[in-house]
Amino acid sequence: MPEEIYDVLIVGAGPMGIAVAIEAKKAGLSHKIIEKGALVNSIFHFPKNMTFFSTSQKLEIGDVPFMSNFEKPKRDEALEYYRRVVEKWDLNVTYYERVKNVTKPDDVFAIQTKRNLYQARNVVIATGFYGQPNKLNVPGEELKKVRHYFDEPHPYIGQKVAVVGAANSATQIALELYYKGADVSMIIRDNKIKDSVKYWIKPNIENRIEEGSIKAYFNSTVKEIKRNTIIIEQNGEEKHLDNDFVFAMIGYHPDYDFLNKIGVNCETDENNTPLYNPDTHETSIDGLYVAGVVCGGSHTSRFFIENSMEHAERITAAITKNNVG
Repeated sequence: MPEEIYDVLIVGAGPMGIAVAIEAKKAGLSHKIIEKGALVNSIFHFPKNMTFFSTSQKLEIGDVPFMSNFEKPKRDEALEYYRRVVEKWDLNVTYYERVKNVTKPDDVFAIQTKRNLYQARNVVIATGFYGQPNKLNVPGEELKKVRHYFDEPHPYIGQKVAVVGAANSATQIALELYYKGADVSMIIRDNKIKDSVKYWIKPNIENRIEEGSIKAYFNSTVKEIKRNTIIIEQNGEEKHLDNDFVFAMIGYHPDYDFLNKIGVNCETDENNTPLYNPDTHETSIDGLYVAGVVCGGSHTSRFFIENSMEHAERITAAITKNNVG
């Protein structure tokens, strides 16, 4: 067994995991962050040219100023910012080590990774949702031409690309592809672009659709994906569209297999929201907490960086109180 027992072990080195570690350090608690990929792994896998919807000030954590060259910061600026935050606070982070299980055989948690076994008095799950894309669950989704993540538009110049979805990600990707010369079609379940699309994107995509630059198939669902076509159903009519690539931008969800495995109840409502005390973020297992966007279950727009930083403060306050008690 490992000799060191951490006061707090955090699963996930995204902005939320970083914030929890900072609050723990402020409170004099020993900490360890275990991350399956790179620092702020989800942001690292965002599109290269992505612009945040929020200002840099709203993304700040740990009293470290976030200076940006733009009104809304870019992905690369965010990567550099969070690197500096971790460096300033000298956080204890291990990268590229996936947590396989969290158990509590006695008063101390055992955290098993692919390489090591750690011990901690408290565990915080801050794993987000970006690693688990929602699936279309149709024949052909396993083809290499189907994407659930978008990097950059250049490879799709001159290609016939179908974008499935009508929220922020789908509309942004459709516009980027169109501006770089792709032949873009949107497959949309509803009868319009979602009202939640950001105000500076919505009129742009609607105008491109109205003028016919981007083809939109409203009231449609994907039935099958083939090597050179995509089959959709629109108002009861089956249509075959020529197609080279498909971007299924229909959202993401928390890692429910992992949450269920470690004992977090996620069968609470239609959004599969994890069961936790909103005042402390503690689950039904003493000392096991959830933080950040994972707290919203499949309602992934409920929490984001700007409105979840207080989770770190609540969790640390609860841990400190329990330790004193």
